[in-house]
Amino acid sequence: MLTDATTMVVPDPALTRPRHSRRFIGARQGEGLAAAMIAPERPRGRGVGSNQTGRFEREVRETVDDGWDLDEELPAVKTEITIERARTIITRNDSPDISFDRSINPYRGCEHGCVYCFARPTHAYMGLSPGLDFERRLFVKEGAAELLERELSSPNYIPRTIAIGTNTDPYQPIEKRHRIMRSILEVLSRANHPVGIVTKSALVTRDIDILASMADRGLAKVALSVTTLDRDLARSMEPRAATPARRLDAIRQLSEAGIPTSVMVAPIIPGVNDAEIEAILTRAHAMGARDAGYVMLRLPREVRDLFGEWLIAEAPEKFRRVMSLLQSTRDGKAYDATWGKRMTGDGPYAWMTGRRFEVAAERLGFNKARVKLRTDLFRPLARAGAQLSLF
Repeated sequence: MLTDATTMVVPDPALTRPRHSRRFIGARQGEGLAAAMIAPERPRGRGVGSNQTGRFEREVRETVDDGWDLDEELPAVKTEITIERARTIITRNDSPDISFDRSINPYRGCEHGCVYCFARPTHAYMGLSPGLDFERRLFVKEGAAELLERELSSPNYIPRTIAIGTNTDPYQPIEKRHRIMRSILEVLSRANHPVGIVTKSALVTRDIDILASMADRGLAKVALSVTTLDRDLARSMEPRAATPARRLDAIRQLSEAGIPTSVMVAPIIPGVNDAEIEAILTRAHAMGARDAGYVMLRLPREVRDLFGEWLIAEAPEKFRRVMSLLQSTRDGKAYDATWGKRMTGDGPYAWMTGRRFEVAAERLGFNKARVKLRTDLFRPLARAGAQLSLF
């Protein structure tokens, strides 16, 4: 008898040709731990090697060893773009442990391919995989600027800082061509509306002309995420993101342009990049960053298995230690979504990491005066067809 979730075994050489089937070795029941696996090979320039079926699908597809062990390089996986016609562009939230109540995501999915990305599970809502699909099947919200103009022109709209880059990166590679982010900034600048940006792309420097003008009015700030200073580790974890050196240089350029700039040591991965906290802060401060923050690695839903695959492929000898340390920060689980704990974790290791960060940040002079963006300059944009003001 078939259940709702029917498993289909399908070879998919265009995505991956694993030398071994995916199999679990040493899973411990009830821990919520991503069991160690024989990881599939990753296509060139991609963060993960598997494309597990989204959790809402009726059919589950698994790629298995097809018996052919050919010494050939896997083909490159092309990025596919779908135009999305959104009805609204500002997303609201009431989470008590984050500093903003509204955000904009110009794109769904992210070509950076960060293996640890906590946003990967959102692709399941599109009927796609949080694996390779998340980084190769992208959605572009064309018309975002027009939608934003309409929402800002509502007589009931009350301005507060809009956060951009909190889910997927607004400056991922496809922004070079589609320029959705730049069009959004143009609207925010005309409306004197505050914006806070988080990115790991040096492409943000393209928009210094707009951001510097907004910063002069107290309307803009930018945070660069620097995960590691090791170029090879960054290339493995974040294959299409800017190199660490280019991110640091972006901090320098933004700071020199008078734009308040922060560094995010995020995510901190126990046993992988945690030794670099002080070095990252030191380099970022030298480049002009004056605010700093951190986030402990989060592995919600499908991300735990994708991260486990990557860890087994890149550093199998570290798997048990890394996952053990991570579990120690999440009450014995791979992830704990409890507000107030999900970003920093809990327990001795999490406490030690937090204290290390705070001591280094204080020593270097970070976070002396938090930048508060202005809302009093906001000017509602005139809607098409609306009567113009005489004054």
